[in-house]
Order: sequence, then C-alpha cells, then structure tokens
Amino acid sequence: MKRLLVGVMSLLLINSCANDDDASQNDLTLVGQWQLVAFYGDPGDGSGDFQPLTSSKTITFEADGSLSSNANLCLVFSDVGEPSAGTYSETDASISIADCSDFNLVFEISATNLIIDYPCIEACREKYVKLE
Repeated sequence: MKRLLVGVMSLLLINSCANDDDASQNDLTLVGQWQLVAFYGDPGDGSGDFQPLTSSKTITFEADGSLSSNANLCLVFSDVGEPSAGTYSETDASISIADCSDFNLVFEISATNLIIDYPCIEACREKYVKLE
C-alpha cells in the first residue's frame, strides 16, 4: 500500500510540473498591443545598451499573422505618424513590412519584452512591453 501511495504521489508531482511548463510557454505570444519603451544603439565597440525613452509608438499583432503600427516600421527609431502594416511569423521570429520589402525584421520575445532587430551596420534594436 505504501508503494502505491508513493507511486501515485510521484505521478501527481510530475504531472503538476509539466502543466506549469506548458502554461508558461502559452503565455509567450505576440498577439496583442506592444509599446516602445527603449532603444539600443551601439557605437561599434560593443558598449551599447538599452536607453529608456517615452514614445507612443505601438505595434499590434493579430492572431491571423497580420500586424499594424502607428509608426513607420521600416525605419529604426521612427516616430508616430506614418502607419505601417505587414505580417509576422512566430515560427521564424520574423516580421515582414509591406513598405520595406527589401528586408525582414527579426524579433525575440520573453515573458516581459519584445525586442526587434533592425538591419543596421552596428547593432540597433527596439524594446517593447505588452500593454494590458
């Protein structure tokens, strides 16, 4: 009886851990609205870092793979004004903007941030946080 109880408890423990892992993976989704909060620029010597900024630039990712922004996503650090639209792939971690077909943007997503990399000679990135 003791072995049976230990076996059942072990299965419950393993099952509960697996469910937690699945839940955290499901939370990492682009769908929703993200706001620009920082930019990264590197002068070429590796000393770059994210610098906070105040911006109303947002990107909205839809579940159907489309996206829209209230700013031009073809230009790094662009301000609000000229809207952009395009598509994204979470599988490839890439963003395609209709107005800048010469290149795709690459992104990383974490529990708290979305980082978009632009094709610059030196590193240039934008950091976004998800809006509720």
